[in-house]
Order: sequence, then structure tokens, then C-alpha cells
Amino acid sequence: MVTRIINGQRTSTAGFERLYPFEPHYAQINGNLMHYVDQGNGRPVLMVHGNPTWSFYFRHLITGLSGRFRTIAPDHIGCGFSDKPSAKKYDYTLNQRVADLDALVRSLDINEKISLIVHDWGGMIGLAWALDNLERVDKIVITNTSGFFLPVSKRFPAALWTIKYLAPFAVPAVLGANVFARGALYLAAETQLSIGVKKGLVAPYNSWQNRIATLKFVQDIPITAKDRSYARVQKVDQALCNLDPDQLMFLWGTRDFVFDVHFLNEFKNRFPQSRAHVFEDAGHYLFEDKPGPTLELIQKFLP
Repeated sequence: MVTRIINGQRTSTAGFERLYPFEPHYAQINGNLMHYVDQGNGRPVLMVHGNPTWSFYFRHLITGLSGRFRTIAPDHIGCGFSDKPSAKKYDYTLNQRVADLDALVRSLDINEKISLIVHDWGGMIGLAWALDNLERVDKIVITNTSGFFLPVSKRFPAALWTIKYLAPFAVPAVLGANVFARGALYLAAETQLSIGVKKGLVAPYNSWQNRIATLKFVQDIPITAKDRSYARVQKVDQALCNLDPDQLMFLWGTRDFVFDVHFLNEFKNRFPQSRAHVFEDAGHYLFEDKPGPTLELIQKFLP
């Protein structure tokens, strides 16, 4: 069982330890303790999660792939079992996330090429890192995420707009009532999640201070050039063409309440040759809705 005291709150896998039976690992990354899973041996597969999930979201893939691969799944700072510093002590921006991921990879002393599996904000973080390290990247599995600005055909969701721009509502709702992480339990998956899975997904976000990342991720979404992460997303957007389409595979749940078919179509327009598998009855939490089929596709795709 994994247990940590984070900001005075006991955070543990009690109640879902059978779903997440992985030995914890920690690394000092840019002044903070980052938790990560490092399971199995072989060619490395790096899994980069989004908001409000953590490495728990990849548990099926870790179990299914670690017999052949070295599966690495970090928790971003502010997420999972990693440190959750205040916004005064940590820069909750895309640039910092990419720097953290790079620092972790360097600390692991990996010599082989790395395959990535990315989801949600982990897509932008992982793709930004990949574009900075093309010579180190093998294959990339891209699921319900973005590598560009909001498609012209897509409106910014009202719920995210409210959290991003209306602080008097967002702060008590997200940090106090945990509406973002709890709401995702019902909006992000098409299947009914078990009690254990629900507990696992929200367990690390167990206090006002420990929910800071779920708010900051949304506030960091770049909509205009005034947003701090706008320039970095612009860089990723313009550099995506440098990725090898034969090295990409898209897995997509079409019933995503944010990263819907507008995002998938934008990726397909840019990479028409790349493999794409669409699940019409799956949502944003694709690996919760389709753990078996997605694992099988990834096993066939990875080297």
C-alpha cells in the first residue's frame, strides 16, 4: 500500500490497493518530490496523465505491458502521490510540466528510445517533450488530448470557461468542493465506475491544498496570447509536423465532453496516414471504458 502525508493529510491507496499494487518510487524534481511507477523491464514506455487523473489511470496498461516493457508512469507535481506545493512555491504552467518530465526522464538514465502514451493535458506535456527530444522518441499513442489550440470548429466548454475566468466561483468549487475531480467520475466515463475505481481516481485530492493542480491546470489552458502557456502551445502546434506519422497511433473515445471528435479530426487532418481507432461508446476516460481493447491495440503497436 502507498501512503504519504501531503500537506498534513494522510493520502493512501487504502480501499483500492488491489487495483494499484505498484511499488512507489520518488525522485527530487526541480525542488519537489515526484512519485512515479517504474514497473517491468525492457524498452521504456512513458505514460503521461492529465487532469484530474494520476498514474492510477494507467493501471491496466502498467499491468498489461510490464511483462514486455519498462512501464513508467509519473504523477505530475500537485497530482497523485507527488508533492502538492502552493501556487506561490510552484509554477503551475505547461513549461514547468515539460521541464519536470524532462528532469524525471534524465534522472532515470534511460538509454533506449522511449515510447509515450499520453492523455488529456498529458498530451500537450508529452508532445512538447517529444518535439524537444525527437531523437529519443520511438512511438506515441495519443488519446483524447490536444497538440494545438482549440480547433476553430470547437467552442471552449462553458464549465471550463467558468473555472478559468470566474475565480470567486472556481476557488471554492474546485478547491473546496472538489467538483472537478468528482464531476469527472460521472462525466468522463461511459461505463459506471466501481466504488474502488472512483475512490482511486479522487483519493489524492483530499483537501483544499491538495486540489491545487486540478484548478491550475484549467487556469493554464491558453485561449489568448495573454495566457502564459500560449507561446509554448503555439510552438507545439507549429512543430507537430515534425512527428513521423508512421510512429503515431490515435485511440479515441468520441463521447468525450471536452476532447471530442473536433480534436480527433484536427489530428487526422494533420496525420491522415497514422493509425486511428475510434470508440463510439467510450468517453474521456477511454482506458476506464475500454481497458481490454485499448491494451491489445497498444501491445500490437509498440515495438
